[in-house]
Amino acid sequence: MRVRAVLAIAALLPLGAAVPAVAAPAPDRGILLTVSGGENTWIRGLVLNCPPGPEGRHPDAAGACAALDEADGDFDALAGDPHPCTYAYDPVTVTARGGAVDWKHTFRNACVLDAATGPVFRF
Repeated sequence: MRVRAVLAIAALLPLGAAVPAVAAPAPDRGILLTVSGGENTWIRGLVLNCPPGPEGRHPDAAGACAALDEADGDFDALAGDPHPCTYAYDPVTVTARGGAVDWKHTFRNACVLDAATGPVFRF
């Protein structure tokens, strides 16, 4: 898993993503979260540490960790923040990798992503 995270970070750097150029976290220290637009026209990512620590860069690490705890670490079981969204098709793909996590999902648009995942991918 560590090699994948390092490769994912290396792949983001040429695009100017806001991911620090550091070694990948140990599996028990964090999860690399990414969000990308249709056909990877843009991409951003960060490492979420749970429990949140001072080195974290997620703007709502406590909320994201609480949501993941509530879902027992299952990204498909996140309660999200249900709210109405348009049917506009502007796909957004998210990934979560680290430790035992290797998850990827494409949502119809950013609003649907937010409604389904709550604070986890709000960065």
